[in-house]
Amino acid sequence: MMPDLRHGAQVEDGGVRFTAWSASAERMWVSLFERAGTETARVEMERSGEIFTVWLPDLRPGQLYGYRADGVYEPRSGLWFDPERLLVDPYALAIDQPFRNHPELFARRGQGGDTAPFLPKSVVVQPEAFSLVPAVYSPGGLIYEINVRSFTILHPEIPVEQRGTIGALAHPSILAHFQKLHVAAVELMPIAAWMDERHLPPLGLRNVWGYNPVAFMALDPRIAPGGWAELQQTVRALHDCGIGVIIDVVFNHTAESDEQGATLSLRGLDARAYFRHADDGTLINDTGTGNTLNCEHEQTQRLILDSLRAYIRCAGVDGFRFDLATILGRTPSGFSAEAKLLQTLASDPEISSRVLIAEPWDVGPDGYQLGQFLAPFLEWNDRYRDDVRRFWRGDGGMVPTLATRLAGSSDIFAGEATRTVNFIAAHDGMTLADIVAYERKHNDANGEHNRDGHDENLSWNHGVEGHTPRADVIAKRARSVRRLLATLFMSRGTLMLTAGDEFGRSQQGNNNAYAQDNAITWIDWDNRDRELEEFVTYLAKLRSEYEVLRGVSFLTDDDVTWLDEAGKPMDGDKWSDPETRSLQLGLGDLKITLGPDEVLIEDKTGEVLIRC
Repeated sequence: MMPDLRHGAQVEDGGVRFTAWSASAERMWVSLFERAGTETARVEMERSGEIFTVWLPDLRPGQLYGYRADGVYEPRSGLWFDPERLLVDPYALAIDQPFRNHPELFARRGQGGDTAPFLPKSVVVQPEAFSLVPAVYSPGGLIYEINVRSFTILHPEIPVEQRGTIGALAHPSILAHFQKLHVAAVELMPIAAWMDERHLPPLGLRNVWGYNPVAFMALDPRIAPGGWAELQQTVRALHDCGIGVIIDVVFNHTAESDEQGATLSLRGLDARAYFRHADDGTLINDTGTGNTLNCEHEQTQRLILDSLRAYIRCAGVDGFRFDLATILGRTPSGFSAEAKLLQTLASDPEISSRVLIAEPWDVGPDGYQLGQFLAPFLEWNDRYRDDVRRFWRGDGGMVPTLATRLAGSSDIFAGEATRTVNFIAAHDGMTLADIVAYERKHNDANGEHNRDGHDENLSWNHGVEGHTPRADVIAKRARSVRRLLATLFMSRGTLMLTAGDEFGRSQQGNNNAYAQDNAITWIDWDNRDRELEEFVTYLAKLRSEYEVLRGVSFLTDDDVTWLDEAGKPMDGDKWSDPETRSLQLGLGDLKITLGPDEVLIEDKTGEVLIRC
């Protein structure tokens, strides 16, 4: 049976029941379509309070449909009703084709025609329920961040027709790669159906990251042509290898964007409820994308919770990473870790049984909230990222901070266990290889005259900007990459590695490659740095053998000894001296020495395990 969701298209009693929500619409219809796109029927839905519903006999899974809503058209008041705008069902579990930009989608009421020919249709589906098992992943293990399309689009061992899809992640060669890296969970960048930002098509660019969703529960047909069955099969294959699956979800905005954007789904159903508005009626933009979901509204909360339940019930995923998660806790007075939605996520028996990871910031006022989320949320720790980069770049006075980061960042996270997700590089920003090869971002290919992306990357180029044939510079960069990776794998808490960083992928200095669906983001498997890959494989093996490295509890003086470069206990003067550039720590049966020009890891017998 299909998992029980509250709204959408439910197959029942020899037909299909369509249920939609709107507090402001006056009338609503469901439009039915043939595969060729011809509208065959438009049936008015019955209203009961804020719920519109209709049961239609003799319909089956595979039926194409969409909604239409009518009412007041007053955009400055959050009212965008126009029955000529076909609307994707927010509860659709599938759409018949990817979203494409078309001028008609941006037309205003009375200015354009019917948008049905230009919009994907929702599809009635009845996916098989997944046999639920406890989450495979637990904090402390390595998370491997993947852009589904870019990861396998060039992989030589994967059948051409499967490359760039979720199904390719279950290929034996990919599973073997995960296993040798001791990957505990893959984290898939957004797989829900998305649309390109409207400025990209004129530039000949496409959004490849997926952080611009329209339908939260419908898998994007470009990366999941087999729909929920494809995701189910991939999750099962990964689970059979002991690997969990975490989905990156975007519940902070939709691709409908600002006042000039397209009416695709939520905007046409009830924008005043689903999006945050200022007192003057304008859209609040705490996301930098034109609109912000109103996560205080009960219906928005219901949609988010039901979307998560769909991923759990239909595919058995092990957790979620929440993009710009501060939005989930925004109230009129600012961010609150005890906001209703965050409390529900943390207490709901079904959802809280999965791993929950917050990206603890947005771009609105007081948007940076690292360390402020409550358990069980893990948090992306950008201070770990920045402080480790600063240390290996050679910045002075970093030793005390580095020690804190290695030990789990107790200055940020309260309690008995750290909630940190440590990383050196992520999808957003420079790749690991580019951090040591570029001092400046190089985003000209994005068509924004290099204005987009972060300006401060805490990177260093070893004397030459970008590609160079100089062997001495190449060797220095290789050592720096290995030191960064060794530091990451020797740190307490959960680790995250972005796919391809284990073998030197480059984006040519582009630190905002969201629109580069091309060789800039496609992973080059044939020309990867296999020596670096073997080094990371060894690091992963070492971490798996020493349980003390995988712990998430905070270290005490009984657990660790801190020594200076001479092997003597660190005293107050050494800790505070900005000229101190080296640190030794004794952790269990390991002695780890960091800086200024070397990482040295030895076991209790003095055998050198790593020197780089």
